Order: sequence, then structure tokens, then C-alpha cells
Amino acid sequence: MFPEIQKVTDKALVFLQQKAVSALYIPKQKLHMAMNNTNSPKVQLLYDLCKSTFTPPGLSSAPSQPVHKLCSLLDTFGPADVGLKQESPNDDRGHGFFGLNRVARWAQPITYVDIHECGSFTMCMFCFPTSAVIPLHDHPGMTVFSKVLYGSMHVKAYDWVEPACIKESQEPGCPQVRLARLVVDKVLTAPCGTSVLYPKSGGNLHCFTAVAPCAVLDVLAPPYREDLGRKCTYYVDYPYSTFGNGAQISNGKEEEYAWLAEIETPDDLYMRSGVYVGPSIRV
Repeated sequence: MFPEIQKVTDKALVFLQQKAVSALYIPKQKLHMAMNNTNSPKVQLLYDLCKSTFTPPGLSSAPSQPVHKLCSLLDTFGPADVGLKQESPNDDRGHGFFGLNRVARWAQPITYVDIHECGSFTMCMFCFPTSAVIPLHDHPGMTVFSKVLYGSMHVKAYDWVEPACIKESQEPGCPQVRLARLVVDKVLTAPCGTSVLYPKSGGNLHCFTAVAPCAVLDVLAPPYREDLGRKCTYYVDYPYSTFGNGAQISNGKEEEYAWLAEIETPDDLYMRSGVYVGPSIRV
């Protein structure tokens, strides 16, 4: 467990490397899948579907039909389905059910809740206070599903331009930059659909910023695992005009592109762990 409030520790990095307004209405979609027990909690159905979709371990992309099934199921999730209470838009704590005392805005952490992790996939949640940020980072060889459970969050996401376009940077501490194309730049407010990113498309490099207290349910498949080449790397983005000369853009406009430079884990990234108190999962 992490201390109550702290910088991201080595333990948090292990997760990140082995790895937002009310949601009173939840769409009641008819899921086109076989459910042996209709009384099972949604989180159990999610686990079962992830297990059948992402086993054996190492599957770096999912067939379209299971992806649609997972999205349809995740689309029905609300805070109560994973043990969270609805957060008030005026409450800047952003800790879901944790009920922490109000602290200075700068010291408020993002709360990470582990639901399940195995060699094939991770199910987890992040609870944000207003203005909290998970900086721009990648998901190498991974497919990631993100469902905003309550509140609002801004998502900015890029994909690498292929073939790779790399330049030497004149910025201190940034030896080189690589060209990426902007894929997503919008605010997601619950209730909304599930977002999916893939190993090489859909915005594999993304940044989350809480517009209001919010929580997001994530499924990552496979999980971060540094020894298998799935290390979480952080980036800073620069406008195309900073290093561009117009030669690399084959379609689109300059404002749709940016140069990304790899950075160390940001010092101002704060995170704490919370205990999952939602329905139990039969593994």
C-alpha cells in the first residue's frame, strides 16, 4: 500500500510499468453475449469476458467482436458497480468512497484502485480531484479500454507518425523528438461511451486532466511489464512549428501534429492507493 499522500513511489511505478457532472443515467444496452448467470455483478461479467478475450497472455490486440462486447458491457458501468459513490461536482477531493479530509489542492493525489491483475490483463480505477493530471504516456503493444464513471476529464492523445520521424532537439534535457499526430483532444463527461486505444492507433499516447472530480475504469491488455518491453514512458509535447519545416506532413494541417520528447517520471505526479470495496470477483 502507498502512504496516504505521497509522490509516486517505486511501487506506483511498478503498477504503471506493469501498467472525469453526474452519472445518474446509465444506458441499459442489451449485451449480445452469453451470460451464464444474469445475477452476476457486472464486474464479474467484465472479468469473465476479459479472461476469455485476453487469454493466453501476450495478446497485444483484440479481435473486433470481443472489443465490441467489452465496450457494450463497460458502457453500462456506473460508480456503484465498482464500489464508488457519486462525487459532487463541488467536491475537489476526487477520492470516490475514500472520504479523505480536504487538503491543499497541490497536495491532493490521484487515487489508484486495483481490481484485478494477472498476466493477461489489468482491471483498475483512477479517482481524480479537480485539475489532477496523469501526464502524457504510452502503452507499448497494449490495448486499453477507458470508461469515465462520473465527472469530466479532458483527454489528449497521439499516435506516432510512421515511418518514424526523429529530430535532434535543441531543448535542454531533450536530446531528440519524434513526430506524432493528434488523434483525440476533447472532454469526456459521464455518462459517455467507452474509449479504446490500440498498440498503433486510437491514441496510444494519452494524457488525462480532471475538469471536475472524476473516476475512470481501465482495462489494460496485456498489462505493463518492463521485462517484456512494456515499460510506461512519459513525454512532453511541442508544437510542430518548434522543430518542423513542413517536409514531414503528408496530410492534415500543422496543428494536427506535435513533436514528443521522452522525459523522466514527472516530479509532480502524486498518487495513493485505495482499497477496492466493490463486488468480489470469482477468479
